[in-house]
Amino acid sequence: MNNWLPLLLTLVIQAMVSMALLTLPVMAPVVAQDLQVSPALVGIYVSMTYAGAMVASLMGGATVNRWGAIRVSQWGLMSCAAGLLLCAVPWFPAMGLGAVLIGLGYGPITPASSHLLARTTPKHQMSLVFSLKQTGVPLGSLLAGALVPPLLLVLNWHASLAVVAAVCVACAAMAQSLRAELDNDRQSDLPMRWGSWIQPLRLVLSHRSLYTMAACSFMFSMVQLSLTTYLVTFLHDDLSYALIAAGLALSATQLGGMAGRIAWGYVADRWLGARRMLLLLAGLMALGALATTTLTQDTSQWLVMVILVTFGASAIGWNGVYLAEVARRAPPGMASLATGGTLAFTFLGVVIGPPIFGALSTGFGTYRAGFTSLMVVASVSGLLLFWSQRTPTTQSRPNP
Repeated sequence: MNNWLPLLLTLVIQAMVSMALLTLPVMAPVVAQDLQVSPALVGIYVSMTYAGAMVASLMGGATVNRWGAIRVSQWGLMSCAAGLLLCAVPWFPAMGLGAVLIGLGYGPITPASSHLLARTTPKHQMSLVFSLKQTGVPLGSLLAGALVPPLLLVLNWHASLAVVAAVCVACAAMAQSLRAELDNDRQSDLPMRWGSWIQPLRLVLSHRSLYTMAACSFMFSMVQLSLTTYLVTFLHDDLSYALIAAGLALSATQLGGMAGRIAWGYVADRWLGARRMLLLLAGLMALGALATTTLTQDTSQWLVMVILVTFGASAIGWNGVYLAEVARRAPPGMASLATGGTLAFTFLGVVIGPPIFGALSTGFGTYRAGFTSLMVVASVSGLLLFWSQRTPTTQSRPNP
């Protein structure tokens, strides 16, 4: 098999689930107006999706080993499709259940793709392939920002959600032709135990370097998802951007994140090292959030784009460096467990971050209050990274 085919497949799947997750936030102003609610409530939706993702990420390793990476990815896509269809029902309990289903579909995709690529990628291409795979998340967000607003011009929001759901189903069907070949390492008789899902958390909490990375990813994810969740609404409501223009701005921000995921990894490997690179990115996030609070309706569009692309390069582009550092700090043979454990903390930050952003923005009557909170969070994460470099991180507590 062509070694690049699994990369292309996992990249498409990652992009589709990312697009599925962000489709509703992109159309939040339209949905909120139709349902007569505040657009800031989209933070609750994002929180519920990532609560499901957090649970599913801990289950990812065990389910992939038993049923195979392709089958788990197909289930993830179908779960996202079902969630989108439920979100199309204008009834809050149905939309809440839909959010959870989207999260359950999103959560195991990264462990599944990592498992597959680790088996099919030559060692001398690992860094490049995994960096390219990680661009699937901002690529999906870019697609949501670029395609969903124009779709709303010809269809209502209910039908638009159904269209994205149909694309997820088509992607799952496309993957079926490769399932027999790529899932040939599955262990169908492998028992499923609760302990195997808790083990990643125990591993992270027993190693100081890993829980430092987990804490930073917790705060970084608060910044990342608050930015991507509320950017369209902020530009539309506070800066009076048309919905299509706001969606394109989100896409440009995601492009910055895609470029950042590859560029920061190269810089970290060649010169700075992972922790110094993450410290620099924390500083860029804080400055990006501060700069965003200064934007007004009179700010030129080119300056807005420069600020948002730079902000996105740091707030969306940190993941590759972080995952590489987790793998490097993990005990031998435990990189996948460490990744799953730290991702649980990453998703927890997403569960908490957007609702806090939305509550602050609603309470102060402006989304600038939310971006000010992101500046504070990024600054705290930078202080943690700075302090961790001043103290030894190679020691760990015994496993409990």
